[in-house]
Parts: sequence; structure tokens; C-alpha cells
Amino acid sequence: MKILWVKAGKLLPVDAGGKIRSYNILRHLQQNHELVLLTHYGGPRDLWYEAKIKKHFPAAVPIWTAAPDSSTLARLLHYLYCLPSRAPFAVRKFTDRNAGRQIEKLFQEKHFDAAVCDFLSASLTFPPHRWAETVLFQHNVETVLWERMVENESNWLKRFIYRLEAAKMRNYERSSIGKFQRVIAVSEQDRTYMAQFMPSDKINVVPTGVDLEQYRSNSVGQAARPLVMFTGTMDFEPNVDGVGYFCREIWPRILQAVPDAQFRIVGKNPVAAVRRLASDTVEFTGTVSSVAEHLQQAWVLVVPLRMGGGTRLKIYEGMAVGRAVVSTSIGAEGLDVHNGKDILLADEIESFAQAVIALLREPELRKRYERAAAELVARFDWSSVAERFAEVLAGTVPPPSVHSRDSVHVDAVSG
Repeated sequence: MKILWVKAGKLLPVDAGGKIRSYNILRHLQQNHELVLLTHYGGPRDLWYEAKIKKHFPAAVPIWTAAPDSSTLARLLHYLYCLPSRAPFAVRKFTDRNAGRQIEKLFQEKHFDAAVCDFLSASLTFPPHRWAETVLFQHNVETVLWERMVENESNWLKRFIYRLEAAKMRNYERSSIGKFQRVIAVSEQDRTYMAQFMPSDKINVVPTGVDLEQYRSNSVGQAARPLVMFTGTMDFEPNVDGVGYFCREIWPRILQAVPDAQFRIVGKNPVAAVRRLASDTVEFTGTVSSVAEHLQQAWVLVVPLRMGGGTRLKIYEGMAVGRAVVSTSIGAEGLDVHNGKDILLADEIESFAQAVIALLREPELRKRYERAAAELVARFDWSSVAERFAEVLAGTVPPPSVHSRDSVHVDAVSG
């Protein structure tokens, strides 16, 4: 197949959930298909990124949009500029006419068999008449994510802005997703939600995966002292809220039972709210060269999320190195996990704390969950996930006409 993939924002470095999912599917797709990745990004021009992305994907088309820089004032002014738009800021801020013209040009020159809009954030960059020819890769239900942020935000101004953006996203998401030829969701739960707004037979589920080779190739052993860990991008609101909630409400209970325990927050860009959590028993790392090496040291991985959407790659990553996981239901939603078998799910403060305490205190119990987790995640290597993704894309390719049944196009469709 000839595939066009459009990504709003940089794909490198591969340091966040959506990037990890897209990158790994892309690197496997290009092994068997003709792939063009169009990636448009704002801020200062980044020649390193433009050169690097072409090394990873030789047919990549990086486009610098010269969008506002990332300073607080610039972001505020950009938000105010976009405020009258009916589209939510999370979509509007990525829209670029030059990238749209490049997409149209590629459509005309390459005659793609399939085109992918990666996240709704890239949707307005697509020429409107191309939506019906495009597959939307919806990593999460954006409306659910924003509504959960409203529910858990205490600051009145941020809560007001989140409520406004949630309303915009609800209207935009519902009116937009049905215009695409097909939608790829990452969980049955997301598929059920989106089926309210388009025929369910136009929505396919491609599960989240993990790079088993990467996470199993590390040989760092578990820490000598009980180590509880959280991994994630630490300027992402659901993660910031989750670790704050854990440190305030759950961690003190764990320390009472296991006084020598340590909590480590692993992830880039820790905001001030995260840095303030640091203490004798709580540490944060910032950017690390290998999340896998840190996970190898952990005794227990915790995912105390109260908001967010889609599926959390951090759980499968922890399981890939054979770590026991305690998560909220929201943190693990959409994943093929089984409470009491390969993961422990707890939504109340006390039950979450007791689950972690049990795993720290009882080595045999912890080992049982570690084995079960490793066995479960073995089914979700990215190579298998990408193969399923390709099958869905192939299913969207229109059958050849009677006059072109023996054409080269037929060979291209067959992959």
C-alpha cells in the first residue's frame, strides 16, 4: 500500500504515549509499505528534528509552521487569538494552511491507497474534501479527557477554561469523526463511545502495544529497598494530578506500613507542582535516557490516574519488564488486563494503599503478579499491533474497477 500519515507536532523524541504508539506503528508499517510521513510543527525551526525524522522515515516531509513560541505570554496570546473559533484550542492551535497545501499536493502526486490523520489535532489541516478519503487514528476520546480534567480541577480559572474547551471538543468531536472514511480506536470502550456518532462498522479497534525487545533487554535488577514508581510525561495534566493525589492521600498510608519505601516519579518536564512533591521519600528524575532501566529497579508500578483517556502505555511497559502494577480503573481502562490476576485495580484511597503495601510486604504475591503480567503483555508486541493496523487500512482501500483489475494498483493494494 501507499500510505500518507499526517502528524501535528513533532514525533521525535519518542517520549510520550501518543508519540510512542505512532512511532512504533510507523516503523513497522514502512517495512512492508510505501510510507510518507508529513509532520508539521511550530515554535522555533528545528533543523535537528527535520534531519532526524528523515533518518527514521526517509520519505518524511517535515514542515515548520512558524507557530508562536512556547513562552507563557505567547501561549496566552495564541489562545486568545483562537478563542472565537468553534474548534477547540487543542485542534485549532495545530492548524496550518501551508501544511494543508502540502497534503493536497501529496494526494495529487502520490495517489495514496490510504491516508491517516493522527489524532484530531491534525484534522483541520486536512483539506475538508479529503476527510472522506482519510482514516482518523483516535488515540483517545478527547471529550472524555477534557470532562475528567474539569471534574478534578480545583483552580476556578483553569476549571472555567477546561469547561469551555470540553464543550468545544464535545461539539467538534461529535460533528467530525463521522466525516472520516474510517476511525481506528485503541480500545473497545472508546469504540462504544464513538459509535454514538457514526456507524459502528466504520470503527475498528487496534490495541496498544509495547516494544518487548527493548524492555526485556535490560539487565538492571530491582532496587535493594522497596521502590514504588510512576512513569509519564510530567507536564501532562492527568499525570500531574495523579502523582499529586498519590503523594497527598495514598503515600503516607504506605509509609506507615513500609517506612523504608521510596517513591520515584520518572518522566520529562516535571512542572512546579511535581517538583514540590520532592521529600526524603519522594524523588523525581526529569528526562531519563531509559525508562526501561528505571522500571527494572521498581518493586511496584503505580498508575493512580483520575483523568485521561485512551489507553496507558505505561502499564504494558511495566508489565514488559515483569513488574507488578496497581492502578485505578481509569488508569487501566481499555487494556486487556484482569483485576486480581495480572494487575490490582483500586479506586479508593485505602484500597489502593493496601494493594501496594501487600505487594511490597509479600515477595511471593509480588512474584505471582510479575509472572502473570509478563505472560499477558507477550501478546502485544508492536509488530503484531502494526500488522493489525495495516489490515484495517487495507480494508479501506476501494476495490479496483473492472477496467483496472490487472493494474499495478492491484499489486499495491495487496501490500
